[in-house]
Amino acid sequence: MRLAAHLPKLRLNYKQMSKGEKMRIAAKLASAGLMVVLAGCSTLSSLNPFASKPAPRNPPAQLVDFKPTMAIRSAWSTPVGSAGRFVFSPAAANGSLFAAAADGSVMRIEAASGQSAWRINAGMPLTAGVGSDGNTVAVVGEKGMVLAFDGAGKLRWKAQASSEVLSAPAVGEGLVIVRSMDNRIVAFDADSGTRRWAVQRTAPPLTLRTAPGIAIAGTTAFVALPGGKLLALALTNGGPRWEVAVGDPRGATELERIADVSGMPVVIGGDVCAVAYQGRIGCVDAVTGASRWARKFSSEVGLGADERFVFAADERGVLNAFMRDTGVSVWRNKELANRRLSAPVSFGRAVAVGDGQGYIHFLSREDGAFIARAGTDGSSIVAAPLVTGANLIFQTQAGTVVALAAD
Repeated sequence: MRLAAHLPKLRLNYKQMSKGEKMRIAAKLASAGLMVVLAGCSTLSSLNPFASKPAPRNPPAQLVDFKPTMAIRSAWSTPVGSAGRFVFSPAAANGSLFAAAADGSVMRIEAASGQSAWRINAGMPLTAGVGSDGNTVAVVGEKGMVLAFDGAGKLRWKAQASSEVLSAPAVGEGLVIVRSMDNRIVAFDADSGTRRWAVQRTAPPLTLRTAPGIAIAGTTAFVALPGGKLLALALTNGGPRWEVAVGDPRGATELERIADVSGMPVVIGGDVCAVAYQGRIGCVDAVTGASRWARKFSSEVGLGADERFVFAADERGVLNAFMRDTGVSVWRNKELANRRLSAPVSFGRAVAVGDGQGYIHFLSREDGAFIARAGTDGSSIVAAPLVTGANLIFQTQAGTVVALAAD
């Protein structure tokens, strides 16, 4: 496990730890702190203009040259505002895109043209968003404040979640559903903000500071949870339909047992597919939760799927394709190693994925070969992409919403 890469993203719950676990974690953190102090001493060498800078331990792979066989053009782009240290994914509904930024900006954008229909400020910094069904637009502010606007950008209501929220709300069937960092899932009435139901799950002692998502399909909400669980809840009353393990917590310490579900569960063709960090990737029956298939895998960003394939980038930046019905490996592409890939998305004959330098890579769905590449504003692409109409949508960490189209 690459501990150093994740220490800034960890969230602790000391109340649930044994004394021995606390001592082991304290020792690891103290050791990490000592390494930081020693590293700080070495920065004196930066005052020497002749001193060489050490190479990154895991440098991103150099981009390979190839002959493009797919024509990609920019349909439009528009600035919404920086994501800061959070993750903001756009939402699509009724021919519009809804996007938000850490400074409180919320926008409605015409999906085809990129023209702004309206832009408002939520009146507070935001930590997650956006969820929308076209009629209700929901975002989450600091300290777990949930805000809902109507389709014209007028504030409907505010409600308080039990703790900080990092995942975008799910909106559908008259509900706004959020999961806070204490693993409490709450459904609010989309019109009034009245709490309709709440479900509490035990929060693991240690989790990654990421944003596992909630997907609504039919009368069910599929909730990705820290600790490696995928939970299906009835929208009517929050009653559990089933709960399955995607993660596989193992190890002597809580650090080694982190196995959070990553990204958004994907509901397609009667299946729900999900992936976990230090866990598994697989698909289950959406009605019963029975496993279709599962394979050992580790991803921090989630997956993409279409009628034939499931796509996922592992924690080393290796992009994989599996058959959706059987889980058989179809191909692996290692040429994007350590480039901090986003969740992938199926787009026509390609699978597209963003990286930490703002590039969007298009690979053949059939064999994983590069077929196109596009640049954005140079900042990281962390948010999951989406497809709406003929356009592929990415939102960068610097705050540019980009629409790409294939000619």
